[in-house]
Amino acid sequence: MEILKVDRLSFAYAEADKEALCDVSFALESGSFTVLTGDSGSGKSTLLRLLKREIAPRGTASGDIAVCGVAQNMLSDRESASRIGFVSQYPDEQIVTDRVWHELAFGLESLGKDDAFMRRRVAEIASFFGIGDWFRMQTDALSGGQKQLLCLASVLAAEPDILLLDEPTSRLDPVSEAEFLSLLERLNRELGITVLLSAHDTERVFGMADRVLHLQDGRLIFDGTPRAFATAVAIEKVGCLPSASQIYRKASFSGACPLTVSEGRRMLDGKTLTCPETPPKPFGDTVLKAKDLCFRFTREGKVLADHITFELHAGEHLCLLGGNGSGKTTLLRLLCGALKPVSGKVRAVGEIAYLPQEPQTLFGEPSVREDFLLYCKKVNKTPELIGRVAERIGIAHLLDRHPYDLSGGELQLCAVAKLLLQDPRVLLLDEPTKGLDAAARGRLTNVLQELTASGVAVLTVTHDVRFAASSAYTCALLFDGNLHTPEPTRDFFAQNRFYTTPTSRMTDGICILPEDVIYHIN
Repeated sequence: MEILKVDRLSFAYAEADKEALCDVSFALESGSFTVLTGDSGSGKSTLLRLLKREIAPRGTASGDIAVCGVAQNMLSDRESASRIGFVSQYPDEQIVTDRVWHELAFGLESLGKDDAFMRRRVAEIASFFGIGDWFRMQTDALSGGQKQLLCLASVLAAEPDILLLDEPTSRLDPVSEAEFLSLLERLNRELGITVLLSAHDTERVFGMADRVLHLQDGRLIFDGTPRAFATAVAIEKVGCLPSASQIYRKASFSGACPLTVSEGRRMLDGKTLTCPETPPKPFGDTVLKAKDLCFRFTREGKVLADHITFELHAGEHLCLLGGNGSGKTTLLRLLCGALKPVSGKVRAVGEIAYLPQEPQTLFGEPSVREDFLLYCKKVNKTPELIGRVAERIGIAHLLDRHPYDLSGGELQLCAVAKLLLQDPRVLLLDEPTKGLDAAARGRLTNVLQELTASGVAVLTVTHDVRFAASSAYTCALLFDGNLHTPEPTRDFFAQNRFYTTPTSRMTDGICILPEDVIYHIN
């Protein structure tokens, strides 16, 4: 049965010089699982928000949207609110109450459900999602993974027929991501909920989905199965595919294109792989040093830094990985001076620039260019630097846009560019690849390599294992307030089983990136 139909949908933001969506048409069958892909700024978030009437962006729209044969604008407020659920990539913006149990009940209260029904439904949802242990916690004390799970559970309490998710795993560590997507797959398979999920990282979701919609510059240019998409996508665009599919396409394997790690292992079965040589990279002097850092937010609270000691050197790019809530962001804030440690010291040589997890907090002017001009004046840099940095990052075409009209990935790149105007000696980045497509991640990797080659030290907190594997020189795991000794990137990922890359899983640690397999297969 056709549950959602979009017919010739076009949309332009107010005062925009071009349409964000142009003549988009598709229909979803009840119980389907569809992945929405496309480059940063291609219109994925805009499309999802237009499908949820209550959060539709302001602008000029044309075309038709129908739910179960009923025009979207003919749905009652109650039907619209309950039949279509939406989960944002920013859980903090979606959570509206102070306690977990109240957040689960909030939507039901808004729909006018009686107390007995709400208590039973909340108990059922909390049990299904395993929320019992933190049912009465304050929402602002939850980890990122718990917040995202809470958003999904709260939406599902209203029993929607259609679930829209906008990059829901972009802030989750690998273990939390796997758990979240496993639950989502159960909801689709066992309860028949129709899923439409936007994603840049297709590694796990392609194996679950039965359909792919691909947007390019606001137009729908592909509608078919994940395997057909992996086979048809242009060779220069294969970076958006799962690792197994990348290897298949670039190494010209025959047979069906693999989508998952298990299919990739079968494809490589019997092949002889050699481990690529990675000569050690010499670093310069110490530019950032932490000694015996200790921190927790309250006397009784969780210890987020337990006598952490490490050094960052000129020309080094160190990536920190770890679970949601392990203290990675807290450590960056201690290093840049935004938080004061309970004990211990931080010593830095030169300017420190810090990219927070919420890049929108760095912008306050009507356009990116105006914001950059004001910042150049603040840090005593010439305005001519703006053009050079913008070209370097690939955001020149975004300079005259309002920061809040940009996609998540576009805003992320603009935030990195703003920090580079400062010409820092140390660059601290908190989840810099959120919302970035494969091409943008590649550009960011190249820029960071240029910076480290010039002597800049980079410390990145990330859940993006493929980005860490391709850009970092050293990696370390943060767990239980302790920072494990940084190791060369290849050694780190080759020895891990969970915090590692899909390619490492396929090859038992012999190779960690698809290009390693492609160039070292015999």
